[in-house]
Amino acid sequence: MIDGKNILIGVCGGIASYKILDLCSRLKKKNVNLNIIMTPSACEFVKPLSFETMGKCKVYTDLFEGSHESVHHIDLPKWADVFLIAPASANTIAKMANGIADNFLLSSYLACDKDVIIAPSMNTNMLKNKATSKNIETLVDYGVKVIKPEPGLLACNTVGDGRLEEPEKIVEYLEDYFTNKDLVGKKVIISAGPTVEPIDFVRYITNKSSGKMGYNIARAAKRRGAEVVLVSGPVDPIEIDGIKRIEVRTNKEMQEAIERDFSDADALIMSAAPVDYRVENPSDRKIKKNGNNLTLDLIENNDIIKHFANVKTNQTIIGFAAETDDLIENATTKLKRKNLDYIVANDLTRWGAGFNVDTNVASIISNDGIKKLDLMTKEDLANEILDLLR
Repeated sequence: MIDGKNILIGVCGGIASYKILDLCSRLKKKNVNLNIIMTPSACEFVKPLSFETMGKCKVYTDLFEGSHESVHHIDLPKWADVFLIAPASANTIAKMANGIADNFLLSSYLACDKDVIIAPSMNTNMLKNKATSKNIETLVDYGVKVIKPEPGLLACNTVGDGRLEEPEKIVEYLEDYFTNKDLVGKKVIISAGPTVEPIDFVRYITNKSSGKMGYNIARAAKRRGAEVVLVSGPVDPIEIDGIKRIEVRTNKEMQEAIERDFSDADALIMSAAPVDYRVENPSDRKIKKNGNNLTLDLIENNDIIKHFANVKTNQTIIGFAAETDDLIENATTKLKRKNLDYIVANDLTRWGAGFNVDTNVASIISNDGIKKLDLMTKEDLANEILDLLR
């Protein structure tokens, strides 16, 4: 996705320019190549040396620096895969919209034939001023992409729109931008997390599933252009813009939520961990201790993935098997018994696999064979799984 990409960053004047130091750090950790242009106003807020240190690159500020062998404001846009201007001030946006080139950044913008992305940041009234609104609309018409500012408390003590989007969100935007959109036109239902079955008014049965695998698949599918429906059990959610997320608790609620979108879906990826049993007669009141042991009558829950595998038309059904013994044998048996197209098997006893970690060690099993994968992040595993849908 973003590894090895060349990103030209233009920094305008504004208090939010300090956040771009964090952005540079995050991008360098993802092996991105940077070059940075600062306007004269930006240099009043953060010194170029700070950006040279965080970006590990040269910082350009003087339009007239260069030689007959290298015209920097022409060469830098040629080098870049994308030109990101952040923060983009009202002044710079106005000049961009009107073709003014009176500094290094603006001259580079006019010379750029690559995609340009702006992340505006300014006072709320400045942002909502008709002139600024019109200038942003003009840039959008020119093909410039916009990372919208967020609402919140601004440095001027105004509360409203105008805060620069957070660096981690800008990184996510860039990762989305560079991801090959090979799943456009596909609708994918993804389940994530555990389910919960009540014992009484305050107690319940559940499991250790964190939902991290499902949320990583959902985020990767969205980046690759799919329409995503995420059916999530109770977990600490990862915010993913641009998807439909449905929160559920019980197995019954999860099955009903999937049912509503299944008929026109291309795939169901069942990475959730629904509990296998529920209490036959849960109490609607808290069960009080009385000095005796408590016996619960547990009955088997409906098998959600088996249900959809048996009613599918042309959907691809992908399940998961988390085992502690005889991984491949048990997972292969589950694949055939539940009529799945693929099953992702992971050994819970392996280091780096299982619940509440950001990595996994998996094997992808189908009727055609087994693909054994090395230890990898759940994000990378998500893309391995989504490759099955191409």
